[in-house]
Amino acid sequence: MNNSELQELISSWFPNPEVTTSEVVKENQETSDLSTEKDEEKITAKEVVNSGLLSFTEEGSEFLTIVVKPEHLHALMNQLKSNPKTRFDYLYCLTGMDWGKELGIVYHLESTVYRHQLVVKVNTEDRENPVFDSVCDIWKTAEFHEREVFDFFGIKFNNHPNLKYLFLTEEWEGYPLRKDYVDEVNMVIK
Repeated sequence: MNNSELQELISSWFPNPEVTTSEVVKENQETSDLSTEKDEEKITAKEVVNSGLLSFTEEGSEFLTIVVKPEHLHALMNQLKSNPKTRFDYLYCLTGMDWGKELGIVYHLESTVYRHQLVVKVNTEDRENPVFDSVCDIWKTAEFHEREVFDFFGIKFNNHPNLKYLFLTEEWEGYPLRKDYVDEVNMVIK
């Protein structure tokens, strides 16, 4: 499955409530005299996707990247793993990110069945209490990755079975991988 086919499939899981199927069919019928079947598919995919929930890009890489709203993260991830057409059964990287204004997570997924890969990003502007749903019930390997992100970025995960410090001590103050972190004692300044 190539990236555009993958995008079309994933888009169908989050339909745009403002566009009904009958409207898309009607629009396709009206344009069928002037367009080819390929054009109809483009119109359908563009109209049906709910851009408020998902956005897609390839960002100059070989991987399709999905940016998802935090409230839809778990549903998307569950569907990516369990859907027989995608079967993303391998979470090979989960990375905390500080983009300055926003904190977030980047997930790298692979299907060992179909050999396709995907990147999923989620972010929040809430730097005081950043919280996302845990995916460790979907991929067990996420349990330690999420603990590491909690340690270094202060991002909490709903429904995590054992969210506690992995590397840092309980007495540690701040989150060392955030861009606004300052430690006068341990900072190396050149």
